[in-house]
Amino acid sequence: MTASPSSPGVREAVQSYYGSTLTSSADLRTSACCDASALPAALKPLLSRLHPEVLSRYYGCGLVCPPLLEGARVLDLGCGSGRDAYLLAQLVGPSGRVVGVDMTAEQLAVAEAHRAFHAACFGYDNVRFLTGYIEQLDQLDLQPGSFDVVISNCVVNLSTDKLAVLRGVRRLLRPGGEFFFADVYADRRVPKALQCDPVLYGECLSGALYWNDFLRLARQAGFADPRLVNDRSLEITDPELAQRTGEVRFFSATYRLFRIDDLEDACEDHGQAVIYRGTIPGHPHRLDFDKHHSLEAGRVFPVCGNTFRMLHQSRLAPHFSFIGADSSAHFGLFPGCGSEMPFTAGGQPVEAGSSSCC
Repeated sequence: MTASPSSPGVREAVQSYYGSTLTSSADLRTSACCDASALPAALKPLLSRLHPEVLSRYYGCGLVCPPLLEGARVLDLGCGSGRDAYLLAQLVGPSGRVVGVDMTAEQLAVAEAHRAFHAACFGYDNVRFLTGYIEQLDQLDLQPGSFDVVISNCVVNLSTDKLAVLRGVRRLLRPGGEFFFADVYADRRVPKALQCDPVLYGECLSGALYWNDFLRLARQAGFADPRLVNDRSLEITDPELAQRTGEVRFFSATYRLFRIDDLEDACEDHGQAVIYRGTIPGHPHRLDFDKHHSLEAGRVFPVCGNTFRMLHQSRLAPHFSFIGADSSAHFGLFPGCGSEMPFTAGGQPVEAGSSSCC
């Protein structure tokens, strides 16, 4: 009998795929779960310190190292053999903590086997690993509101209950904390027949959400304004798998979701602006906050109310000057931010103000 996408059969198939079918990154049949982005120069020496076996079992699809992690508490969902966890351990430093969660015993065994190696290399042991399901984070020894950042690298698509994952993440984030994660998305809803294909599921394809459905789920979970950081198109080079997926197109994308209450559902202009001080390490001249906000140091940058609050109420705040903390003024929508006023005046559409944060 064919398992439904939400049945335990899919979860067991994924566990088997990552526990025994895949023994290294070379066993993957697509590029969906491999990071094709250029690694920043600052991270290369950190990555070179990781154990070769940990590196050989990497199945991520993006870079999940946001800035300003020193001293932070970070949760890695679907940590696998620990590649990202051990990389982040160096970024958070001895005063920070990294917790990795994974359901696959074989992957966690590799991560644990090399824990002492990394502790000796770093000079501190600030990582721990937990066995569990990312849909059931409330059943693990994790305190609500205790994490500054939650990351995940090409794992949410493997979950059979993505809404539960997002809700669990929001529960664990402190106010102003963020979920910074890379995953695979589709340009349309993946046909149900493909959702039950164990190979396509294990290759991070058939569990991928239609991008607009992801946005809906994120908002339903309490993340009102998901921000796209970067994206790239995925090529399915295996002829057999390409034949199965047909016309569905897949993309790797990184999003950041902030736990901030009462964000608005549109890009509203409250007459606010920010000035980036250029003080974030590695970003002296410009900070790319998301795909639509590239903040040049020293320049007054008009922003919508949501962007203002994301910067003002997160760990990024000390690196900005803020103009217009009082949001009581309102000037309508910023133009070019995904929505516009539907009314017309004198037969012509009413134009919003010239300032735009996007």
